[in-house]
Amino acid sequence: MATKLTFLLGCTASGKASVGRELARRTGGEILSIDSMKVYRRMDIGTAKPPLSVRKVIPHHLIDVVDPSEEFSVARYVSLAEKAIGEIAARGRPIFVVGGTPLYIKALSEGLFEGPGANQEIRAKLGAIADRDGSRALHERLEKVDPVSALRIHPNDLRRIVRALEVYELTGSAISTLQAQWDRQRTRHDCTFIGLRREKEDASHRINHRVRKMIEDGLVDEVRALLAERFPLSNAARQALGYAEIIAHLRGEVTLADAVEMIKINTRQFAKSQRTWFKRFVGVEWMDLAYDTTIESVADDLMARRGSQWSA
Repeated sequence: MATKLTFLLGCTASGKASVGRELARRTGGEILSIDSMKVYRRMDIGTAKPPLSVRKVIPHHLIDVVDPSEEFSVARYVSLAEKAIGEIAARGRPIFVVGGTPLYIKALSEGLFEGPGANQEIRAKLGAIADRDGSRALHERLEKVDPVSALRIHPNDLRRIVRALEVYELTGSAISTLQAQWDRQRTRHDCTFIGLRREKEDASHRINHRVRKMIEDGLVDEVRALLAERFPLSNAARQALGYAEIIAHLRGEVTLADAVEMIKINTRQFAKSQRTWFKRFVGVEWMDLAYDTTIESVADDLMARRGSQWSA
């Protein structure tokens, strides 16, 4: 029998994590984080991890699993997630999959699109271009050969840009086209998708507030401590939202005020990319939230409509 998974989707700062925790609290459920940056230890403030005090009360999985110096892949995520799902299911507890990394959501719910194997010669060539001209130069190249993927991939996400260009060079087809041909109806589990949406103005306000709070909570010191560690940050960690901009500030390339504004702008662009991705997910039960909608009222609504599926 397929394991029941409830996915809580939403753009950055939509409130999905708070709703997920409230549902888990009410049902005795556990949370499976589906976030490509929360997997990194010591990257706490910039990734908006729930504090340890909360995680001691409500079990969270796939948070703090690798060091910032390590690279992390969607394949590794799926492998670790499947292990956690099996363990939670054995305890008979509801599983709430909470996060906003669309590629991970797709891989866990539909299966992983492998594509052709890595080609070190192509990767070295693209890496040299990135070293010389920056990741945005490669992103511009991607826009020409695979505009769909370019919309989904942030210009600073060098690893995914290189992979998309590599697939194009190896196959002559855009990776987005190949992914679209993947069996979209294939599901690995019994999945329910619930999405939280907000009006653009409200979403922007929440993003700006989150960024300000991250700075107040010590994001600059967190990044400074990460840079001082023995092993260098991985490319993914170095390019993470909030971290890339603060690194630029600590290098003296931009003022702190400019770095903060860059984080806000880049986060809004990332949210736009998330919305584009989420459009391809079928069967999502979207909930439109107002600026004054409370977490408790959202949980009340969901419990009234779906609580029976989370009961023991």
